[in-house]
Amino acid sequence: MSQSEIADSSVLRKDRRKCAVAAFARISAAATLPDLSFWLELLGHLCALQRLGFPMPTKTPPVAKKRILWVKADPLFPLDSGGKIRTFQMLKTWHCWHSLTYLALFPKGTSSLARVHANTYSSHQAWIPWKDQPKKSILFYFQLLKNLLFSGDPYVIDKYRSDAAAKEIARLDTTQQYDFIVADFLSMVPNILAAGIDPQRVIIFQHNVESQIWKRHFESATNGLLKMYMRTQWQRYDRFERTMCAKFRGIIAVSEDDASRFQNEFQLRNVLGHVPTGVDIDFFSAVEYQPQSKHIVFLGSMDWMPNIDGITEFVRTVYPELKSACPGVTLTIVGRNPTAAVVALSQQDTSIEVTGTVDDVRPYMARAAVSIVPLRVGGGTRIKIFEAMAMGIPIVSSTIGAEGLPVRDGQNIFIADDAATTIRCISAIFENSALATAMGQAGKNMVAEKFSWQTAVHQFDDMCINATATA
Repeated sequence: MSQSEIADSSVLRKDRRKCAVAAFARISAAATLPDLSFWLELLGHLCALQRLGFPMPTKTPPVAKKRILWVKADPLFPLDSGGKIRTFQMLKTWHCWHSLTYLALFPKGTSSLARVHANTYSSHQAWIPWKDQPKKSILFYFQLLKNLLFSGDPYVIDKYRSDAAAKEIARLDTTQQYDFIVADFLSMVPNILAAGIDPQRVIIFQHNVESQIWKRHFESATNGLLKMYMRTQWQRYDRFERTMCAKFRGIIAVSEDDASRFQNEFQLRNVLGHVPTGVDIDFFSAVEYQPQSKHIVFLGSMDWMPNIDGITEFVRTVYPELKSACPGVTLTIVGRNPTAAVVALSQQDTSIEVTGTVDDVRPYMARAAVSIVPLRVGGGTRIKIFEAMAMGIPIVSSTIGAEGLPVRDGQNIFIADDAATTIRCISAIFENSALATAMGQAGKNMVAEKFSWQTAVHQFDDMCINATATA
């Protein structure tokens, strides 16, 4: 397919999706059901999307639809983080099988498009007005200090406490009589409990073992004051996670490794299992892969601490020597809200580009001779690895970066945990096109054969329904 055809196809998909989203919004706002002409119009948009490579749900909806309340800290639009992408890919199918209400905090300044977009992954929505304090502002530091002095919970839990959210959860549950509630991450569980909800009606969807992330932050910190703070937050989160997870009906993890940690380290007896990481194969393979010589891409939310730590450490400890070994190497860092420290990387070295938020990551990924995931801190699984594999891009990752994914070092990925090994692996991909092609194709074959989002949704649905059937 030519570049112009790819561009035209992309535009058509965007236009059709906008039309379909608008149609769903009209349904949500209408007092009565639309007439026949409306449904024919909507069917036309959906059929066109399918022809243009936008996957449609394939499973027949269950005979007995459930009433479900899904509680998360934020809207899913824009899809600029792994957690949002995972939830969206699952809910866009799952909400077609059940009546699903999506409740979330709605931060001040969030685009109104987030409300429209929600119609593509939920049946109904409830938005709670909320104001987040900008990082490094006076109020932000005041909240940190207040948490340290007057709370025993982690800061990332206290910041999402909301009386308005608790009241709305209680009101909705009374009026809608939900069959069960899903808490997406632990962030909002204090609000669920404050609403008087029986914990045995709640399933926790854990994208990470959060306390493990904080422990790794503590272990990797070099500044003495920061290390003390990270130790406090890790210990608090460890207590909070163990206590809270044990209260609820069930825990669903995103990898076998995380499920085992919950069972073995936390001694939890309510772990329902795990859902595999998926990838939208059609979406990522729709853009032609045309790697540029010696070009590296790092993809990730650049306001998430593990990503900030990983890429800044890579530039500090690996990149200078890599530039000496491979003259002409370039690096692009793609992801939302880069911090000042990340932006500074491009200001200090003209071979580094920091894009900030982009509408579509695929054109940037398509230029990558290699995708790197040099994380020292993290948990759960990295969707970015499967996305790169879906495009046929060779990957060099740390052990932590690839944790929880069924990858094979030397076959469909290179694992490197020190500077020398990282440089050797990246250099090998640069210098051996046959190796790069073979590794990229091996990764693409693996995700295409085994890791569609449909598989994850099937398993998630089965675990939720079976767990709550005996509640």
